[in-house]
Amino acid sequence: MQPTIRAYQPSDLDAIYDICVRTAASGGDARGRHTSDRMLGDVWAVPYVIREPEHAHVLDDGTGTAVGYILGTADTTAFVEWYRETWLPETAARFASDDPRDAELIAVHRDPDRMLQPEFAGYPAHLHIDLLPDWQGKGHGRGLMAAFVDGLRAAGVPAMHLGMAAENHSAYAFYRRLGFHDIDVPNPGARFVGRDTSPLT
Repeated sequence: MQPTIRAYQPSDLDAIYDICVRTAASGGDARGRHTSDRMLGDVWAVPYVIREPEHAHVLDDGTGTAVGYILGTADTTAFVEWYRETWLPETAARFASDDPRDAELIAVHRDPDRMLQPEFAGYPAHLHIDLLPDWQGKGHGRGLMAAFVDGLRAAGVPAMHLGMAAENHSAYAFYRRLGFHDIDVPNPGARFVGRDTSPLT
């Protein structure tokens, strides 16, 4: 069977966790970096599919298994409020570790307001996109982005943004090819880009 891009389903949840941790080190494998390999997913992926599954799409390898995803929120401000009021209490026990390996990630998790930067005011949506290594470089990322952009446009969202590690040069080149432009945000460890929701060309 051929790989396809389809809507996220609740049965994909474990695959979302797996894809997230296996691509979290600037596109590389981050398994073993934290006391639980699911912690990264609970920050960078799972809250989005829980709150806004309508904006989540997966790359299905043709057997029903998700091997990539794009997910995000149409309204970052509303998402941050939900994250603070709902997601933080629901996941508190998962982030109770005092292991130093988890300290930085826990600090990020507990500070959802980091997503609210004045430079993002004109880009209300934001997203995360990840593909397992064997599925990269084959046009699937573009297909996922097209599905996400089409969904935002249908919902009346004018523009979106995303961030990446500053050293992730291949990801940056990918986004530039899709029409993203730089957003100047004072953060030395990250790079941010934005785009309107016009169709990909």
